[in-house]
Amino acid sequence: MNIAIIGCGKMGRIVERAARERGHRVSVVVDPFITGSEVPAGTLLRKTVEEAENLHEADVAIEFSQPGAAADNIKALAKRRIPAVSGTTGWYGRMDEVKEAVNAAGSSLLWAANFSLGVNIFYRIAFNAAALMDPFDEYDAGGFEAHHNKKADSPSGTAKTLAEGIIKRMERKKKPVYETLDRPPLPGEFHFPSLRVGSLPGTHALVFDSPADTIEIRHTARSREGFASGALVAAQWLVKCPGPGQAAGGARRGVFTMDDVLDELGVKSTK
Repeated sequence: MNIAIIGCGKMGRIVERAARERGHRVSVVVDPFITGSEVPAGTLLRKTVEEAENLHEADVAIEFSQPGAAADNIKALAKRRIPAVSGTTGWYGRMDEVKEAVNAAGSSLLWAANFSLGVNIFYRIAFNAAALMDPFDEYDAGGFEAHHNKKADSPSGTAKTLAEGIIKRMERKKKPVYETLDRPPLPGEFHFPSLRVGSLPGTHALVFDSPADTIEIRHTARSREGFASGALVAAQWLVKCPGPGQAAGGARRGVFTMDDVLDELGVKSTK
């Protein structure tokens, strides 16, 4: 694949390196804050999507920017009909307008709060567990997430996806509550607080607790490499690329998530 990197912070740099290691080409990097010395020789550097005149050569753009920039980046890519894979979180309040822009342009977007294949399989394990546990009132349900102290949003997008999926599958849980409580949670509340400390790359846990025992399902990321690997798998799926170093076969059109990728890979889920 020929890839454009939109946002070259920590995640963007890991994606850029992983793409090259897997035999893909990174032809352009778009980031307003880095200099030419920070990207490999031969890579075009531009400050904004609008300035990147050779984006039409890219099979796909992988976007890891900032919450305040992501929606506009995706809309600008859609206008130029560049398929986009976005791992930025914190912009989902603008999801409807982004979807409208992507569909109106006949372009494509694959978005996820977390591209780690492990996390996305963890979602499905957790959702299946929630459906199984729902009839047993003696088991209360809750959880927590922890990340590094530089993370821009709280709760994490992964936490929201997890909590909302649990609510969908448990009739006795009606509302996710992410903030610290100074009272006992109500029976219908699903409490899922956040911790920000040090350099933790990310931990998410789902807990079912009864007077007799506790069941805990947890995913802990050891590094950000899994996020980059999953983003590249998603990009290959979006543009129908059979493998690293091979040409794209034409992009799918529309708005997708990692659920679509896993469904095609045959990973079963509880709807």
